[in-house]
Amino acid sequence: MFSPDQENHPSKAPVKYGELIVLGYNGSLPNGDRGRRKSRFALFKRPKANGVKPSTVHIACTPQAAKAISNKDQHSISYTLSRAQTVVVEYTHDSNTDMFQIGRSTESPIDFVVTDTVPGSQSNSDTQSVQSTISRFACRIICERNPPFTARIYAAGFDSSKNIFLGEKAAKWKTSDGQMDGLTTNGVLVMHPRNGFTEDSKPGVWREISVCGNVFSLRETRSAQQRGKMVENETNQLQDGSLIDLCGATLLWRTAEGLARTPTVKHLEALRQEINAARPQCPVGFNTLAFPSMKRKDVVDEKQPWVYLNCGHVHGYHNWGNKEERDGKDRECPMCRSVGPYVPLWLGCEAGFYVDAGPPTHAFSPCGHVCSEKTTAYWSQIPLPHGTHTFHAACPFCAHQLAGEQGYIRLIFQGPLD
Repeated sequence: MFSPDQENHPSKAPVKYGELIVLGYNGSLPNGDRGRRKSRFALFKRPKANGVKPSTVHIACTPQAAKAISNKDQHSISYTLSRAQTVVVEYTHDSNTDMFQIGRSTESPIDFVVTDTVPGSQSNSDTQSVQSTISRFACRIICERNPPFTARIYAAGFDSSKNIFLGEKAAKWKTSDGQMDGLTTNGVLVMHPRNGFTEDSKPGVWREISVCGNVFSLRETRSAQQRGKMVENETNQLQDGSLIDLCGATLLWRTAEGLARTPTVKHLEALRQEINAARPQCPVGFNTLAFPSMKRKDVVDEKQPWVYLNCGHVHGYHNWGNKEERDGKDRECPMCRSVGPYVPLWLGCEAGFYVDAGPPTHAFSPCGHVCSEKTTAYWSQIPLPHGTHTFHAACPFCAHQLAGEQGYIRLIFQGPLD
């Protein structure tokens, strides 16, 4: 039997702070999402607050003394200044916040396990051989438990003994108010888009976030000893559409409100059916083309549409038009004779990457992932960190570096002739 109280207040849905979506995966990891390893991770209000905030600062003269200070039951950050001196900042429980940790480690303090993204990899075997540059305890996100549920990001996460150690080589310093701060080896970079995550979005500027959540301009290279300049008027507060780069994987932060405005997988499925219902045809073979269902997103289907990336003419698959002397990669479009790569088209299934609910009229080049015009235009302008000191635009669905003048192309479908 319900108590009268329960009838009036059924168990409320848990508060969702937001979601983290890993760039380069079109809706799920190649071998399927499992446990804490998946392509997107939702942050919900915890039953009990687990956030922490800085409290006591100890200056210890030996690393041993520092170890003694930081006990297993208390969170702490140790800054090794020299063999002779370590500063330990103890952290205490904060009943107003929830903490979520992200990193490569599978140890229990990590809520979301992230591995290196290999562009276009269809299986995990492609990704295992790479020496990872993602930190085991890469970063932590602290969410306010009360509205507006502000989420803030900090470099480094606490390990199994609730410690963060910044060794002698890590960049670290004393702040003007006597506190300590530092950067992790490969750093945690963040970019907040201008105008939110909407069809009017414009890329912002990449910044580095410190262990204490301060904002800095980028170092010369990813792990340089010298920190960038502090950016006083910017914060570590995540906004809808903020990008977080962990040097090996980039995550997109979507707020709960932002996701409520984003097209759903159902909506994308309806758009797919609408295109297929229009019965686009191959202008040469006259066979009807159809986008395969979202489930079959890596097996080329016989009805699959293909596109010539230089002109955008959509065809069915055919064998002619090969340019022998160009190692078989370039083909000549039978419609307009322009020569270029010829690739199968795939629908972008990860709805969180869409900036609007427009029809799938454009494709990224050279991978052939299809989505709305505004979405291709937005992602093609974003320089994503690559390696330790370069940036390039990439397809959010497969992480392939974009090519061609714009990085995307408008698709030209031929309708049925009857």
